Amino acid sequence: MGQQEKINQIQNKPNSIRLLEKKKIPYKVFEFPPDIHSAEGVAEAVGVPPEIVFKSLIAIGPDGSPVIALIPGGKRLNLKKLGSLLGGKKAKMASHDDAEYLTGLKVGGISALSLIHKKWPVFIDASALEHEWILVSAGVRGLNLGIQTKQLIDLVKARIEEIGMRDEKATGEMNYTSPPRTTK
Repeated sequence: MGQQEKINQIQNKPNSIRLLEKKKIPYKVFEFPPDIHSAEGVAEAVGVPPEIVFKSLIAIGPDGSPVIALIPGGKRLNLKKLGSLLGGKKAKMASHDDAEYLTGLKVGGISALSLIHKKWPVFIDASALEHEWILVSAGVRGLNLGIQTKQLIDLVKARIEEIGMRDEKATGEMNYTSPPRTTK
């Protein structure tokens, strides 16, 4: 099945896809079982390295305001660094319940693209610049979008910072210059 057929079959098209289509930004759809909630799990399910699958995390800045942090698989969010970038000592992770309440989205389907209307600060780990394309959540569980890194940064008005810390389970990094092939 081609990309357009796959997109047309998606019932209740997510706002992230509507936004990309409105802005004429190319993207690829990656489907996976909706019970997978980790970047590493998504990477395995769609056959790409975890370094190009970015998870969307909701943190609370030192002033109590929500922040979106995009971190690749194999890394975890450095809360001290994020807090420092926000002018304080340390940020904290929002609980799953708080993240869902603040965003209106389910954990495992939180997306910076779907939250663009909230105008929250968005930070993307600097490792994203090593890849022409990365995968991010489409705003619903079981659906990621491959998008050119530069276009994502511009669209969500992200700050690029070293906010990720290497996770013990991390694997070797690879550089992708074109979007991986979709599955299914």
